[in-house]
Amino acid sequence: MGAHAKNPGKLYVVATPIGNLQDMSPRAVEVLSSVPVIAAEDTRHSKKLLAHFGVGTRLVALHDHNERSMAGTLVQRLGQGEDVALISDAGTPLISDPGYVLVRMARAAGIDVLSVPGPSALTAALSVAGLPTDRFRFEGFLPPKQAARRQRLAELASETVTLVFYESSHRIVDSLADMAGCFGASREAVVARELTKVFETVRAGTLGDLCRETGEDNRQQKGEFVVMVRGAAMDETAPDEQVRRTLAVLLEELPLKQAAALAAKITGVAKNRLYEYGLKIRGT
Repeated sequence: MGAHAKNPGKLYVVATPIGNLQDMSPRAVEVLSSVPVIAAEDTRHSKKLLAHFGVGTRLVALHDHNERSMAGTLVQRLGQGEDVALISDAGTPLISDPGYVLVRMARAAGIDVLSVPGPSALTAALSVAGLPTDRFRFEGFLPPKQAARRQRLAELASETVTLVFYESSHRIVDSLADMAGCFGASREAVVARELTKVFETVRAGTLGDLCRETGEDNRQQKGEFVVMVRGAAMDETAPDEQVRRTLAVLLEELPLKQAAALAAKITGVAKNRLYEYGLKIRGT
């Protein structure tokens, strides 16, 4: 066989701890020690983690701003027979972290992509929340600007499955307030903060109470958050898509009360229900 018939390398997608270093698996350490190169979201952050486990493998940066160009370089190396490992700053890569472009390009090139599973804030939070987990919807991070955030939440208000969000310390209070406004202050929710770390807290209650408690306690505003919200009861569900579209168009031209009344005549849906839904759309 010719010199160009070398078998391609493998891409390992490796989970790393979200806080407690004892959650690092022996297989993860073995893979990270054996590959020629590790693609990491933040090489400075990952260098400290790897040093703790005695891993001296060379690191290259792969983040949101360079992923497309770096992915091409890494796939080329994989094609030449080199193995590559992908890690994020914490947890499982691609779950609200970079790596999608690399994995997709590698698979398109016929490269084997192997999971080295382990910690994930998403599954860790759901496992201790005490909310229904047979079906859930993961939304990652909400839009940072309030108008866009409220619009997204209004679209999710009628979902009957458990909703899961990631949130940062500087937006947690505002996001909880908007959730209470869009889903109702009495909707059940759980806020998991700093999972597996020293100051881990998991608090359950209504969105109204959780928003108030978080706003009053600076300690509960620090760290990384997973917010889980129980799905809507069947009687809370929003009108169907055609009705929503009709109301949205009318709201562009008319005050809410008139828009709801006219939408009720057109669609046959109760005026009060449309008025309530219109409030959610407008974020008031």
